[in-house]
Amino acid sequence: MELSSSKFKALAVSAGFSLWFFIISNAIGIFSIELMASFVAIIIIVTQIFAVKLSKLLDIFAIYNTKIFLGILFVIIISLYGILFRVLRIDLLRLQKQQETYWLDIEQLKVYRIFKQY
Repeated sequence: MELSSSKFKALAVSAGFSLWFFIISNAIGIFSIELMASFVAIIIIVTQIFAVKLSKLLDIFAIYNTKIFLGILFVIIISLYGILFRVLRIDLLRLQKQQETYWLDIEQLKVYRIFKQY
C-alpha cells in the first residue's frame, strides 16, 4: 500500500470501514440499507477529500484492518473444519479405529492387479 496513490488508499480504507460498519451494525441489530448507504457515502467523501493529508494514517489502518480481518477469517475457517470433522466423525490422525467413521478401509492390492503404465 505504500506505493499506491493516496486516492486508492482512501478507497480501500473506505471499503474496510464499510465492511466493519456492516459487521458491527448487524451484530447490534440496527442495520438498514439507508444507514449503510449514507455511511459509505460520507466515508468515501471524507477520505477522498483528505486522502493526501491522511496517507500515512490510511497505510496504518489498512495494515491493521487486513491483519484483524484475515485473523478472524482464519479462526472461523479452522473452527468450521473442526466442527465439520467432529460431526462427520473423521479422525485426521487415524490414531485409533472408531466405529462409524467415514474413512475408507484400504484393501491390500494383489501383485497380479498391479499393471505398468507407459
